Amino acid sequence: MIKVLFVCHGNICRSPMAEFVLKDMTEKRRIADQFLIASAATSTEEIGNPVHYGTRNKLKQYGISTAGKYAVQLTRKDYQKYDYILGMDQWNIRNISRIVGTDPQQKVHLLLDYTDDPRDIADPWYTGNFDRTYDDIVEGCAAFLAYLSRNNLIH
Repeated sequence: MIKVLFVCHGNICRSPMAEFVLKDMTEKRRIADQFLIASAATSTEEIGNPVHYGTRNKLKQYGISTAGKYAVQLTRKDYQKYDYILGMDQWNIRNISRIVGTDPQQKVHLLLDYTDDPRDIADPWYTGNFDRTYDDIVEGCAAFLAYLSRNNLIH
């Protein structure tokens, strides 16, 4: 089982979008049973709040539901629980390190590190551009699955 945790600042925009996009991709490829996929925040600001309406509306365009998802915070224990802890931007990576400590097993990466164009995913909370965020997340999730496939980690 491959355990993936997506992380952003509040766990209401980018990380839940990535969580549900990857769940959708794995279900469509009939490999969902090989994964545990979740998301969390580095901050406490949105804990308990539902997914942002911009993310919900964008995913709804593709038939993807976020029902039942509420923001949770990353914990130190998550480092042991997950195989991959994927942040959305460099600020997230710094805050992940602050929470989990060192990364001796090299689990912490940017989602877009798996693409041919590693970069941050802009926060639509500030930009308002959920389309761009969605495109970046789809690119990152597809590249992540390709990485797992190339390394014979999924069947």
